[in-house]
Amino acid sequence: MKNKGYSIINIGGLALGMAVTLIIGLWVHDELSHNDYFKKKSRIAQIYQSQTFNGQVGTGPAIPRPLEFALREGYGDNFEHLVMASWTTPLYLNYGKKSLSKEGNYMQEGAPDMLDLNILKGEKDGLRKINAIMLSKSVADALFGEEEPIGKVVKVNSQFDAEVTAVYEDIPVNNSFNDLQFILPWEKYLTVFEWIKNAEDQWGNNSFQLFAEIPENSTMDQVTETIEDVKKNESGDEAEFEPKLFLLPMEDWYLRSNFQNGQQVGGRIKYVWLFAIIGAFVLLLACINFMNLSTARSEKRAKEVGIRKSIGSQRNQIINQFLSESFLVTLFAFVLAVILVLLLLDGFNDLARKEIAFPWQNGQFWLISIAFILFTSLLAGSYPALYLSSFKPVDVLKGTLAAGKYAGLPRKILVVLQFTVSVAFIIGTVIVMQQINHAKNRPVGYDAEGLVQVPVMSTDFEGKYELMRNEFIKSGAVVEMSASSAPTTQIWSNRGGFTWDGKPDSFQEDIAWTEVTPEYAKSLNLKILEGRDFNRELASDSNAVLINETAKKYMGLTNPVGTFIKDEDIEDPFPPMKIIGVVQDMIAQSPYEPVKQGIYAFDKHGNQSFYNLRLNPDRSASGNIATIENVFKIHFPDIPFQYDFVDTEYGEKFASEERIGTLSAIFTALAILISCLGLFGLTSYVAEQRKKEIGVRKVLGASVFNVWNMLSKDFLKLVVISCFIAIPIAYYVMNGWLQDYPYRVLLEWWIFLLAVVGAMAITILTVSFQAIKAASANPIKSLRTE
Repeated sequence: MKNKGYSIINIGGLALGMAVTLIIGLWVHDELSHNDYFKKKSRIAQIYQSQTFNGQVGTGPAIPRPLEFALREGYGDNFEHLVMASWTTPLYLNYGKKSLSKEGNYMQEGAPDMLDLNILKGEKDGLRKINAIMLSKSVADALFGEEEPIGKVVKVNSQFDAEVTAVYEDIPVNNSFNDLQFILPWEKYLTVFEWIKNAEDQWGNNSFQLFAEIPENSTMDQVTETIEDVKKNESGDEAEFEPKLFLLPMEDWYLRSNFQNGQQVGGRIKYVWLFAIIGAFVLLLACINFMNLSTARSEKRAKEVGIRKSIGSQRNQIINQFLSESFLVTLFAFVLAVILVLLLLDGFNDLARKEIAFPWQNGQFWLISIAFILFTSLLAGSYPALYLSSFKPVDVLKGTLAAGKYAGLPRKILVVLQFTVSVAFIIGTVIVMQQINHAKNRPVGYDAEGLVQVPVMSTDFEGKYELMRNEFIKSGAVVEMSASSAPTTQIWSNRGGFTWDGKPDSFQEDIAWTEVTPEYAKSLNLKILEGRDFNRELASDSNAVLINETAKKYMGLTNPVGTFIKDEDIEDPFPPMKIIGVVQDMIAQSPYEPVKQGIYAFDKHGNQSFYNLRLNPDRSASGNIATIENVFKIHFPDIPFQYDFVDTEYGEKFASEERIGTLSAIFTALAILISCLGLFGLTSYVAEQRKKEIGVRKVLGASVFNVWNMLSKDFLKLVVISCFIAIPIAYYVMNGWLQDYPYRVLLEWWIFLLAVVGAMAITILTVSFQAIKAASANPIKSLRTE
């Protein structure tokens, strides 16, 4: 209470650092505990494969259907469960007048046991019946309310009826399969889609997922070593792609699922490490403040120590006094930090898209907290306790105790460390933001504004495209419409097995494949660079394709228009496809990667998954959507109307990086604030310590600027030293981080200059307040003796 300003800075700065570290720690724990809901997490894996195309290795979880049979027959002892599954897809579920669109999978009957789902009602082996469906609790409640769900019949996608055989607990959000809102039997999948049954012996059709559970006495590496060449040995012609199989453990699905040229290169784990390091350094900055201010202030208490010793205090009593004071201040700071976390946690969850709760009942958390409080108080209180308790009372009370030449060196080193961390944070945050903006400013290749996509993956939509196109355009809400087999912002199918004139003998192509209606380019405002667009009046265009710019270069075609492409996987008399035009590249994958070579084929099989609607720009977007929904409901009254703005969908590709960038900026600002608090307190101490010197200088004619310069220059020197240390460290770290992005920003010199200027400006502003205050003080007061 006697030193209120010092106490506020010391306790407030430490509390802020603790609060930031607590929040980051909770976030890191949430990331590392992903999939902890699954009790068999350590034994569950997904089968991945790597294949080589023209020297480049591609890796992914898509596998061919015959692989399941080969693994069951020849390698069954290596697995407790093998579970084939479809890709997660939204389907329409109808019961009475209720209609929902929910995401789920078709899976083999071992899935509930492998995932150890918490069955609330019904039976865990509920997928044995071909017409069964298992529902999550939230979906069951939405469909049936208070009714008993078991035995009820649900209409699925207007195609078939399914009996509810089980209701399972919703899988928490920080887990894989958290979007598994229903499970349908794999056997039903085979009957609904004829092409899947035909894929039994197609080793080149990588359209499926395969999950595995290994025995307790086995390891992922052992099983991988056993099965890695199965596809290569069994697949015939596919062996030319040198396929290698491996198990990707469930523990790696979320954090380490990125691969480059066949090698696992991490994933979100880099962000976990990034924030763990930020949290550690923010806490370090707060502790440095605490240590600096505690040691600076403790020198003023030398006389107190001398008097205590002279009246009989033992050294261990003085040590205990200083350590207990340090513990008390740290405890106050921790309590304040917990209050700050409770106030900020909801906002942090919204920003980070998390559902983190404060771990009140987690004993491990409180044990770590107690250890942390003890460690911090010991760290901050050890110097004054050990150093001051060693003073001889005679020297102190006579006033002959002098601080050595290097007494202030430890504080200077700590200030340099503080600002090294702060400057490195500034550089890192600027580069992260630059990388995000670099990708956001990249030309998309089509006009995303006013473009809406509507999923149409139900049999209700079959044969209705022309009708709906006419109805939507006639309504005045839509000026153009097309349909496609994949969303605008994603690639759903990659194909090979093509031949064309001039194709090198050893060329192994991997091309993105999308089937579209003739109006596709018009609805997206795609630019035709060569040739022409589809013409629905020309019967020959049913065998026509458009290719993108990248495909033209990839296929080595100088004059592509008129070139015929033959699909070797389809037997004659299927006619060759004729290239009629080249369209501008459009980003359908990650905006941080190069555009993939793509073919847009005339849709003659009705393979439509999305309607692409170009809204009328002369009307409001909300009015257009309302009109479209009314038209939709007239023709599909039992199907929920769903839509997405393509620009919003595209923006989601930046969501993860933007969240990381925003959080980095916030934590960097807090790190700088903590550093400034410490610098402010230290400047105050130095000004107080040199009060008489400043008074003498003023009496002898020194100006305010002279005194300001005297007090400021030492701190500016420390910040300059910090910048020289921080710049190479930041360059090395951020250059390594950028290597993960094929499409990336360059490290410009001005970024580092900006960080240096910013650090200097912050230092000057922080120091100037105390320096000018000291320089403006009346010298008579400072020179008056006791």
